[in-house]
Amino acid sequence: MGDDALHTERLRLRPWTTSAADLARLTDIYRRDEVTRWLGGPPSVPPEELVARWASLRARDDRFCCWAIECHDGSVAGTVLFKPLPNGVGEVEVGWHLHPDSWGHGYATEAARAVIQRGFEAGLPEVYAVVRPGNEASMAVCRRLGMQLLGRIRRWYDVELEAFRLMAPTVVE
Repeated sequence: MGDDALHTERLRLRPWTTSAADLARLTDIYRRDEVTRWLGGPPSVPPEELVARWASLRARDDRFCCWAIECHDGSVAGTVLFKPLPNGVGEVEVGWHLHPDSWGHGYATEAARAVIQRGFEAGLPEVYAVVRPGNEASMAVCRRLGMQLLGRIRRWYDVELEAFRLMAPTVVE
């Protein structure tokens, strides 16, 4: 789909790299209990492998990616992901993992809105978000995005999660 970066009013969404700064930030984000408690634990692979997996995802289908959420001052707030759900039948997930120093600024909503719009422009009919029960901040992001709560589902990650869905807008000719 062309350019590797997406731009919003305040953010640049770009692929993660293996630069020292990116790897340090990934390590810092994914070593924090206040982040990983909502992800089912820290990643099972080192940051370099995460970056490689995300690049491979993008190489297979450029509708999907896990982007670094870069603020205009050059700092990285976290990750916004847009990828197929596991064990799904074409369902696509949007998600966000932000460093605690970037919580409460609207970055997750702004970044997610941009990748959802990109997905809809690529022809996707709907997008899902899955949130661990109790993660009120992420559920609030889903609501701000206009996502509909579907209830608790165990289908994709073999753990009960709150599922949300947003349908692509219909175009009236």
